[in-house]
Amino acid sequence: MSLTQRILKAVLPKQMADKMEAESRQWLMRCPEGHKISVWDAGAVRWGAAGNPKRRFFCRECGRVCWMTYEKASAAT
Repeated sequence: MSLTQRILKAVLPKQMADKMEAESRQWLMRCPEGHKISVWDAGAVRWGAAGNPKRRFFCRECGRVCWMTYEKASAAT
């Protein structure tokens, strides 16, 4: 768990922290090579968000920093 995740889980009420984690797990980060990882597993938080932004992030599968697209798991293929 990343430092940001630990701080948010410590500060927020348990029910709210659980919702934050569940929603973050629904979002996936996809690299240009097609590898996917949940936002939560990557150490990030995506909560109360919309849209499909791109962020530079380290892809563990490729071993490089690339532009990763955020997508909701239900919309992901």
